[in-house]
Order: sequence, then C-alpha cells, then structure tokens
Amino acid sequence: MTERLRTQDDVPVGRLRGFRPRVRSIDSHADPSSPLNLDKLIHERLRLAIVSSLAVQDKLSFNDLKSLLRTTDGNLSVHARKLEDAGYISCTKTFEGRLPRSEYSLTRAGRVALERYLGHMEALITATRTGSPKPEEPKLP
Repeated sequence: MTERLRTQDDVPVGRLRGFRPRVRSIDSHADPSSPLNLDKLIHERLRLAIVSSLAVQDKLSFNDLKSLLRTTDGNLSVHARKLEDAGYISCTKTFEGRLPRSEYSLTRAGRVALERYLGHMEALITATRTGSPKPEEPKLP
C-alpha cells in the first residue's frame, strides 16, 4: 500500500495495516517567529552559553570556559566539538611547557548564527507578547 498525505478532512476510522499517514503541518518556515525555526545547534543551553561567552570575549581557554560555565570537562568538550564541527567556533591548541592549552574563539559564521538566533528570539518574544492578552489592572474600590 502506498502512503498518502493526510488532510484536515480525513478522519481516521481505523488503522490499516502498513498505512502510516503523514500529517502535513502548516508551513512554519514562512513564519520567522515560529519556535520551529530556532537554530537547534545554538539553542541548547550550554552551547548558547559558549557562543555567548565567546561573543563577549575574543578568546577563552578551555579552563576559563569550564569555570565560567560551571561545567565538567567532558560536557564542555562534547558541546564545544559540536560547535566547532558546525564552524561556529574555532579551537587553537598550543602548549605551555608540557601542558596543552586550548583556546576557543567565535568564527564569523558563529557570530552570524548567534545574531540570527537572537533576532529570532526577539521576534518570538514580540509575537508572544503582542499575541497574548494584556493582564488587567486591579480595580480600586
């Protein structure tokens, strides 16, 4: 049996064997304030903190980021690697004596992605505030 698109008028009566309806959602990509358009790579809490920290400071060492964000070595290295693989941050590894030193900086692509993310969040906040009713002021007796 072939798959078909499900419309609003379709009411599932029963489950047919092998039939898996696909529900077509409203095109959320047309709406810039849609939460579905958030950059999922930056939206994760620790990755957003890394990118935000590097937007303020030109370079931060691994240990500086770890203490600033109050996280573990493993957690920071995993999230920093994801940002590095996406091209949002760069890592420069050097040695101080025999000790390795990793310094992170925000790339141009990372700065653009952060600005786009912040603009999207601002649009989402504005849409939420304007779309919700304003709280009533308490009436004085």
